[in-house]
Amino acid sequence: MYHTWMRYFTPGPVHQQLGLVCLGVGLQHGLLPTVGPRTLDHHVAVVISAGSGWFREPDGRRTAVTAPALLWLTPGVPHHYGPDPAGGWDESFVDFAGPATATYTELGYIEPHRPVVPLSDTAAPRAAVGRIARAARRGNPLLEVETGAAVHELLVALRRARADTNAEGDPVLGALARDAFQPLSVAEHAARHGMTPAELRAAVRRGAGCSPKDYLLAIRLGRAKELLVATELPVAAVARRVGYEDPAYFSRLFTRRVGTAPVRFRAQQGRAVPGGWSNRIPDPEHPPTIST
Repeated sequence: MYHTWMRYFTPGPVHQQLGLVCLGVGLQHGLLPTVGPRTLDHHVAVVISAGSGWFREPDGRRTAVTAPALLWLTPGVPHHYGPDPAGGWDESFVDFAGPATATYTELGYIEPHRPVVPLSDTAAPRAAVGRIARAARRGNPLLEVETGAAVHELLVALRRARADTNAEGDPVLGALARDAFQPLSVAEHAARHGMTPAELRAAVRRGAGCSPKDYLLAIRLGRAKELLVATELPVAAVARRVGYEDPAYFSRLFTRRVGTAPVRFRAQQGRAVPGGWSNRIPDPEHPPTIST
């Protein structure tokens, strides 16, 4: 005996331009029937929150599945899976597609080569699935946008819930963020962690989906923007604060990555922010409390 609830959607061409669209959602539990062998033309995330079963890969290997776990079903790849016939399992699934799936795959949020992913917890992913299920009521005029937004949220929740992810964050990424404003090369950062540059690149790529240089640059430029907007520090002083001794190089780098020069960025933001300049440099780790 098993229980099942599911809805399927057909987003139009305009909604496809959102990058991600939800094609279906389901909640099931009990002695569910075996799925496949089959091949789909879109992605499916299957979250197993209780019970156990198996997953058979295209090469015939059979992998045990024990909750909490995630099954990645990817387009064009045959799959075959099911719960143990004795106890069954509890699952929720979301079908989705769109051009943003390529970027999420490149960043490591979707893992086509690891179809069975152990999870530490399923509360956050199931909450995202629940939002899709609630949005799926018939007649909801915001259906495609609400469900598409929730797919983005689901992918982030699944990334955080992976059992190989430290709940406190990746220590290598944390250390890089802490030292981001020091004028250190990638090789010097690697040496601080007892790693080779190649090992550091692999660790950052695995944790953040980018190179160490791009990871550090994003942090530096984000802080530079905060200082340009919230203070009257000269551009040269802002450059030094974020790790660049050469203000001309900083300005060229900022212009290339942001699309506008630091001085112009400050002018644009200054006109948009009421209240004028602050005499306090903002601390990104301790935002102010907003009272109502």
